[in-house]
Amino acid sequence: MSSGKQRRPGTGTPPREHAPSGLAAPLNPGRIGAYLGLAVLGALVGLAGALVQAAWFPGGLLLALVACAGLFYGGRLLIGTQMGALAPAAGWLISVIVLLGGRPEGDYVFGDALGLTLFMLGGMAVAVMCATMSRSPQQGADNGRPGK
Repeated sequence: MSSGKQRRPGTGTPPREHAPSGLAAPLNPGRIGAYLGLAVLGALVGLAGALVQAAWFPGGLLLALVACAGLFYGGRLLIGTQMGALAPAAGWLISVIVLLGGRPEGDYVFGDALGLTLFMLGGMAVAVMCATMSRSPQQGADNGRPGK
């Protein structure tokens, strides 16, 4: 075989070309729209979480953090990349920071310093966990067990 093409060892077939992924992938308008939609949902969950955790502490705090976890993990599963979890997390963080600004009269949405601290740290921890978790198994993939 003196042709200029490389062959994969053991198969005799030419190597497959892999599509670029991550930042090297071409822009996809549908994916960009999904990221923007997830960011808006993240902002809404941040607003609702700020109100609920201040109103019904500590149960409201747990409810707000579960809602954050559901949105971040759902975005990760929906998109299939880390950006699927980071887009709603960015919207959540922006809305929470805007709510921290307060009003000129001195009022702000958060009820107390403990609830605010737990909501901020807990939400950021959940976002990091969802963004850095390993990929989920593919649907219909071979599980490697014979007879199944």
